[in-house]
Amino acid sequence: MARIANKAAIDAAWKQVSACPEKTLKQLFEEDSNRLSSLVVDTAKLRFDFSKNHLDNQKLTAFKTLLESCDFDARRKALFAGEKINITEDRAVEHMAERGQGAPATVARAKEYHARMKTLIEAIDAGVFGEVKHLLHIGIGGSALGPKLLIDALTRESGRYDVAVVSNVDGQALEEVFKKFNPHKTLVAVASKTFTTAETMLNAESAMTWMKKHGVEDPQGRMIALTANPAKASEMGIDDTRILPFAESIGGRYSLWSSIGFPAALALGWDGFQQLLDGGAAMDRHFIEAAPEKNAPVLAAFADQYYSAVRGAQTHGIFAYDERLQLLPFYLQQLEMESNGKRVDLDGNLITHPSAFITWGGVGTDAQHAVFQLLHQGTRLVPIEFIAAIKADDTLDPVHHQTLLTNAFAQGAALMSGRDNKDPARSYPGDRPSTTILMDELRPAQLGALIAFYEHRTFTNGVLLGINSFDQFGVELGKEMAHAIADHPENADFDPSTKALIAAALK
Repeated sequence: MARIANKAAIDAAWKQVSACPEKTLKQLFEEDSNRLSSLVVDTAKLRFDFSKNHLDNQKLTAFKTLLESCDFDARRKALFAGEKINITEDRAVEHMAERGQGAPATVARAKEYHARMKTLIEAIDAGVFGEVKHLLHIGIGGSALGPKLLIDALTRESGRYDVAVVSNVDGQALEEVFKKFNPHKTLVAVASKTFTTAETMLNAESAMTWMKKHGVEDPQGRMIALTANPAKASEMGIDDTRILPFAESIGGRYSLWSSIGFPAALALGWDGFQQLLDGGAAMDRHFIEAAPEKNAPVLAAFADQYYSAVRGAQTHGIFAYDERLQLLPFYLQQLEMESNGKRVDLDGNLITHPSAFITWGGVGTDAQHAVFQLLHQGTRLVPIEFIAAIKADDTLDPVHHQTLLTNAFAQGAALMSGRDNKDPARSYPGDRPSTTILMDELRPAQLGALIAFYEHRTFTNGVLLGINSFDQFGVELGKEMAHAIADHPENADFDPSTKALIAAALK
């Protein structure tokens, strides 16, 4: 189960994928009058239109063969069961339990931890900490990216508390919050799996110093710990009622469903956070139940692998035609690139196909005037995703939202159709792929389903590549070197360039 069992069958399936004849998007639409019904998936209050990708019945058949050769069904069941599929670290993968999937004991533990979070939120609302207006959430990586996305997307107008998420150790980030927040009306949430993360603990210490400086009598009593190491938080004097644990088997980039999501739950209210969980669970049901040819995460992974392995695409772009989703590309960068940016397979051998795309993106019409020149007329193939909400939440003239959606749909159409012109500089080659994801409105349930879709897509890509999507050893070397510089800059054994930089800046 933990290793690649059928290498010959996998290699044969990849050859079948590569041997499929190439047709243009226009040809695919002309030859198949049912293309829309075949490649549009409606699920979990989301619509996925894959029809502008170069997938057809022959490619889908080949990819399904590849999926079977990779033991996809067994690996998916292991994911949902919370088994030890993180083989390099001999760890279970249990973030699915936060949405109700896994062994009964694991799901029960997740519910218990959610209940603790809900109880603390109710205590804050009841005034146990006095008047609270602000929450400063300190974390890094997944401990910050997920909460920051949720806060920005869902609480701009309806947030019950002012929440700021700080991850950068750059003092500018903290000082910006200090200028806005009243320290006497602020709680500080410190998110760290080990509760020893250097950057996070430094920022937390500075937050305590800020409070003391402004006369807060017991700053430590206003700190909330979000951690998989409750004992370490207790050592720092944090009361058990302010420690919100989560399982050590939950990776940072999959942790927003756990107590790491506390700042979003506080700002939204518990009902809103529960809707987020329910949306994720709805996508889970779709992923486990739908056939591959009608399964949104699986179809997305098929397209990813086709464009990466067959067509040589190196990046894909995520463009949200919704200002509230401006942080989604940053969130997905970690999810996709940290999960699948690997170079060896489950047996430790170099993989024979490109691993994760470089993920990047932007916001709506802003991006059109910045990067779409390359997408339409550049020499690189870049699969694109457009994400939009049908319903507007602003109070301005409806023409604003209509114009926004019009632009999103027009860009996808233009990428596909292209245009010939006597002037080569004004010609568009067309036949460039895109996927459109529509939600009826941007609410916690829809965002939860969207995030779960990307999680399952990432997992499916990992299975197709034969890699472990749940470790991240690639981040360790740089950390080790940073510690070496910090501890003994004069003795650090580095290349001449790095030594010169240390000498110039760390005198």
